[in-house]
Amino acid sequence: MDWLRGVNIYLVGMMGAGKTTVGRILARELKYRFFDTDELIVRVANQSIAEIFEKEGEEAFRELETKVLGQLCAYQNSVVATGGGIVARSNNWAYLHCGIVVWLDVPVDRLYDRLRSDTARPLLREGELKSKLQSLLNERERFYAQADVRVRIGGGEKADEVARRAMGEIKKAIESKTAQDIN
Repeated sequence: MDWLRGVNIYLVGMMGAGKTTVGRILARELKYRFFDTDELIVRVANQSIAEIFEKEGEEAFRELETKVLGQLCAYQNSVVATGGGIVARSNNWAYLHCGIVVWLDVPVDRLYDRLRSDTARPLLREGELKSKLQSLLNERERFYAQADVRVRIGGGEKADEVARRAMGEIKKAIESKTAQDIN
């Protein structure tokens, strides 16, 4: 894809938004590499995210997340699915802005449907799931809104449809930025 010029794509959004699934499709369509920051953290730490949270705390996890993101920034031709909270650290934005940031925006009701049987996510272990998701979204929405592209996901859309729509929005954002740079 010449129009991308090797620029990385960083997918942000809430847990359960489909960043990994959509990211794999985008990478395949763009002939890019695919990375998932959570998968890399598990590999680097040699323990699950739940274990990191339990043994070392959320702050240690966030530090690892920042290190992994910083290393991925050195690559080109990559689609990167990030953890839902990566946007809350301001220093992560320096890395994210090395590429195009795409917010997969999924309504809380849809996230709830996708995550209600998920017991592996540390941030969802306490409290009522839907209210916890709403609270996390309320905390993070202002950060997600800084993305270059926002893809709103409604009901019934398949991952490949979301990926195709995301690609169209990314292309529009690049064309718009190129036009601004010329003027």
